[in-house]
Amino acid sequence: MKYCSCLIFLIYGKIKEINKIKEIKLIKPMAQDYTKEQLWEIFEKLPSDLKQAIFSEETAAYISDICLRNKVGGNKISEVARYTGRVLMGILSIEEFQKILTSQLKLEEDVAKNVFYEINRYIFNPVKDSLAALTQAPVTPAPVTPTTPTPAPPTKEEIPKTTPTKPAGRDVYREPIE
Repeated sequence: MKYCSCLIFLIYGKIKEINKIKEIKLIKPMAQDYTKEQLWEIFEKLPSDLKQAIFSEETAAYISDICLRNKVGGNKISEVARYTGRVLMGILSIEEFQKILTSQLKLEEDVAKNVFYEINRYIFNPVKDSLAALTQAPVTPAPVTPTTPTPAPPTKEEIPKTTPTKPAGRDVYREPIE
């Protein structure tokens, strides 16, 4: 009976973990892992600046420096690099990148924020236009609404100027000059 309750606890823990993973929205529906052929197909369709960013030594150096500066070590550096590559390939959205850093890589919240901020600044920001083009939803034409003619601006009417007339008699409100 003791082993049964432990097994139920483990299964329940895994179910909670799976439910957390399901909350993460991906740009393209994907299995957890792509085959090499699928990744190459996706890679070949990318713009040249994203291709260059993926295999750039500068990108690798940035990831390594960022992780070491934030005390992320071991296998987690390669995992950060893998998820960074998935963002650059358009498989994963930038918005979900930080969630993955905390949920799957188990980084502390402040460390994950710092890593995300620096990777976003040094790696994603230089290619943000290409990334935006990858993540944009297909544009549907806006419904055509009939336009009403705009009314013409009002014209100025000439108002005749009236000249003040002098009163016929003496002005009682006026003080006499001394």
